[in-house]
Formats: sequence, structure tokens, C-alpha cells
Amino acid sequence: MSASEQGPKIKYGETAPKLDKAQLQFMKLIEEQNLDRVQKLKRVRRNNLLTAGALGFSVLAIYGYSIFSVQQEKFLDDFEEPKKVNTN
Repeated sequence: MSASEQGPKIKYGETAPKLDKAQLQFMKLIEEQNLDRVQKLKRVRRNNLLTAGALGFSVLAIYGYSIFSVQQEKFLDDFEEPKKVNTN
């Protein structure tokens, strides 16, 4: 038997205390605040991941550019003619 077929282990209708209107409103308020907090944390997490990705890409781009420029300098050095030394 699956959990849905068995039903809940606690029967809330029989054992739950009776809550008055003020307590129910307070519970709804707390739940709304919790949902707002969760949404805010999701936005912050997404923004942090985007920032980390952008920084990581920037670091790799700078590293790649520096490696490319060093290789380019060496490549251009190969085409320079050696200096002639005068032995007079």
C-alpha cells in the first residue's frame, strides 16, 4: 500500500485543537511572510549565481587574452631578422 492509500497517520479533524479566527489570521500572515522571504531568497540566489558566472567568465577571458597575446608576441618575434654584429 502506498502512503496515499493509507491516509494520514494523524487525523487532524479529531485531534487538532480548535483555533479561533485571530489565530488563523496570524497563521496566514506568518505563512505569507514566509513565502515572501522564500521568493526574496530565490531572487538573491539567482543574482548571486549570475554574478559568480559573470566574474568567472571575466577571469577566464582575461586569462585567455593574456595567453593569446603572449603567443602572438612570440609569433611576431620569429619573423624579426637577427641583428648583425659589426666586428671591425
